[in-house]
Amino acid sequence: MRSARIRRTRDACAVALASALALTALTACGTSSSGDDDGGSEGSGSSDPTAPLDPKAKVTLTIDCMPPTAKAAELKEWKEDVAAFNRTYPNVTIQGRSTPGQCLEPPRFTAMLKAKSQPDVFYTYFTDLPQVLDNDGAADITAYVNEKTVPLLKDIDPNVLGSLKHDGKLYGLPTSNYTMGLLINRKLFEDAGLDPDAPPRTWEEVRAAAKRIAALGNGVAGFGEYSAGNTGGWHFTAQMYSLGGDVVDASGERAAFNTDLGKRIARNLHAMRWEDDSMGRTQLLQWGDLQKQIATDKLGMFLAAPDDIAYMVQQLGAKYENFGMGPIPGGKATLAGGNNYMIKKGISGDRIKAAIAWLNFKNLTVGKGQFDWARAKADGLPVGVPQPNFWLNDSKAKDDAARVEHATMPVANFRAFMDNPVPGKAEPPKAQEVYKILDNVMSGILTNKDADIDKLLATAESQVNQILAAR
Repeated sequence: MRSARIRRTRDACAVALASALALTALTACGTSSSGDDDGGSEGSGSSDPTAPLDPKAKVTLTIDCMPPTAKAAELKEWKEDVAAFNRTYPNVTIQGRSTPGQCLEPPRFTAMLKAKSQPDVFYTYFTDLPQVLDNDGAADITAYVNEKTVPLLKDIDPNVLGSLKHDGKLYGLPTSNYTMGLLINRKLFEDAGLDPDAPPRTWEEVRAAAKRIAALGNGVAGFGEYSAGNTGGWHFTAQMYSLGGDVVDASGERAAFNTDLGKRIARNLHAMRWEDDSMGRTQLLQWGDLQKQIATDKLGMFLAAPDDIAYMVQQLGAKYENFGMGPIPGGKATLAGGNNYMIKKGISGDRIKAAIAWLNFKNLTVGKGQFDWARAKADGLPVGVPQPNFWLNDSKAKDDAARVEHATMPVANFRAFMDNPVPGKAEPPKAQEVYKILDNVMSGILTNKDADIDKLLATAESQVNQILAAR
C-alpha cells in the first residue's frame, strides 16, 4: 500500500501549500464548474499541445464517476490518488462528481450530452463514441496524447485504443476492457461429475453438460440465458460472434442474423429449454437474475463478463472459490467492450493537459492508481478478476505478476479463460436498439414451446433494418 506520508523537503512552505491544495481538491467534491469558462484560473502553460502540463499551470477540473460514499474503500483510494497527484501538480484542483447507481445511466447520459452539461472529464462506454460525436461533446485529443504525456502508450492494446478513435482521431483514454466467457459454478460441475478446470469449449459440450447439471434436480438449471431488458439481444449477439457470425453486416446498414447460423443458435436454445429441460422454468430474466442463481448454487453456467465474479462476492455474499471461467464456446470471436473517459470539447488546452495527466496517473500507470494491487488487497477490494487487461509487452508482464502476487481469489480457477484468449469484437451499431428487438427472439424461444423461429428471426430482421436505415 502506498504510504500517505509526505516527505520532508527543503521548502516546508511548498509542502504546506501542496497539502492545502490537495485538501481543497478533496473537499470540493460535488461542486460544479463551467467546463467552457476558465474564469481566470488558467496559468500560462505551454501552447504546444504535445507538451506535458506545466506543473505551474493553475486549473480546475470537474471529473465524472468519483466513487460515492457507499463505496468507502474506492472513495478512500480516490482521495489518496488526488493527494498523490497534487504532489506533482499542486495547482490542479480536482472536483469529483459522483452519481447514485451506475456511473453511466443511458437516459441521464443522453440528456447530459444534449445539454452540454458533462464534466470536463466524463465517463463513457466504448460504444458511446458515435453518440458523443453526434452531440459534438468530446475534444479531439490526438495531439495531446503521446509518450511524453502517457509514457506507457505503446503498451496499451491498439485494439482498445482503436475503440476510441474515429477517422483516425483519438477521443478518449481507456480505463478497462472486457471480453465475455463461460462462467461456471465449480461445485455443481463437481456434483455432476464434470471437470471444473475444463469448462465446455463448444456449444454441443455446453448442451451435454447442462443436461448433466440439471439432472441433479432440486431446481438446478444447467445453463441460463437472458431474454429481457436488452440483455437477451446482447447474449444472442455474443453467441453469433462465438461461431463466426454477425448481427449487423460490415456496411452497418443491414441485419445479418437471419441466416442458417442464426437459426441454428435459436434452435439449439429452444431444444435446451424444451427438449432437455436444462435451462430452468423461470424465464424473461435480465442482468442480475442469473448472477443470483449461480451464486446460490441453482445454476451451472452462463455467458458473462469476468467482473460478474467480483459483483457476486461483494454484493451477493458468494465465495470466489465457487466460480470458474472458460473462453466463450465456439471460440471464433467474443463480444468485447470497455470503459473510458472523454474530455469535454471547448475547454482550454491546459485543462485538456491536466485531464490527460490525471487519467495517466489514475488509470494508465502500472503499479499506481487503479493498478496498485497491493493497496487494493489491503483495502479489501478484489484482485485477480480474470479480465483481459489492456496492457502489452513489459507492462503486461509486470501487471500480471502483481495481480497474481496480491490476488484475493484463486486465479487458477480462471486459467482456462486466461490461457485461451478469444479475439474480441465490438458491439454492433445501434447496439441497444438492436438488442431490444432481439430480446423478442430470445423471449419467444424460451417462453413458447411452439415458437416459430423462422418468423421470429424474420420479424426481428425487418425491424433492425428499419433502425439501421434511420442512422
